[in-house]
Amino acid sequence: MTGTSTKPGTPGDQAAPGSIVGPQRELLDQLLDKWGQLLLTSLCQQPRRFNELKRELDGITQKSLTQALRRLERNGLVERQVLKQRPIAVEYRITPLGRTLDKPFLTLLAWTADHLAEVEQHRDAYDQDSDNL
Repeated sequence: MTGTSTKPGTPGDQAAPGSIVGPQRELLDQLLDKWGQLLLTSLCQQPRRFNELKRELDGITQKSLTQALRRLERNGLVERQVLKQRPIAVEYRITPLGRTLDKPFLTLLAWTADHLAEVEQHRDAYDQDSDNL
């Protein structure tokens, strides 16, 4: 039995094309959660310190930012570097693996710009129909 696995989501898994299996779903959830994509997009532009990220991502709590950065670091998409200065500072930067997400994220951003008006029309129509229930 070559190239197949009995455990779903492992390399060689024979899931149906287009289906999302457990570990893949988990990774997508982490990339596309409330803050993941914004953090990666920001870090693709340039390395940033924690407080810079917190100021840039209006509304993120310190706890949420810490958790999101740790998840991205664990996945190998972001690296944490301690800067040798006084006081000691920490900087976050995108890794080569994380940089591979720059193009897909820019494509998604372009899609939202191209289709926002159409989506808003659908939202308005839905909201009007919902008000009449």
